[in-house]
Amino acid sequence: MTTSRLLVAAAVALALGALWLLVVHRSGPSARAVLADPVRTPGVLNPEVTQATIRATICRSGWTATVRPPVEYTNALKREQMRAYGESGPLSAYQEDHLISLELGGDPTDPRNLWPEPYPRASAVDQIENRLNDEVCSGSLSLHDAQEQESALKHAHG
Repeated sequence: MTTSRLLVAAAVALALGALWLLVVHRSGPSARAVLADPVRTPGVLNPEVTQATIRATICRSGWTATVRPPVEYTNALKREQMRAYGESGPLSAYQEDHLISLELGGDPTDPRNLWPEPYPRASAVDQIENRLNDEVCSGSLSLHDAQEQESALKHAHG
């Protein structure tokens, strides 16, 4: 790896760390997280999204709306997965979140790529997903590296 790539990787890691701290600080203790279980929710990729296709997929404005699953599907899965994860409460208190987000080429409907994440933590993580997408689309981060960072974050911090 060249020095410039190492510097970019270090800058990205620092930026993600700072963003994560900002999200945790702003969200406060009420932003309880449900960690994605690596066995139940290992993450699954959308085969249509590769480094070669990002301009036509995840970097195209509005693309995620074309692959987002219907609410009826995600609500039914959310009920099932909330039981499996030992979560209770109203469905509206959770987002059926993609481990590898649609913005980073996650499979839209595979249950192994979805799990129930409580609000407001789910909203806070959306900001991180959007930032990673921006970095992939600007060319400062590879799709694979962004997916790895997102997976590690959600398995370790929800």
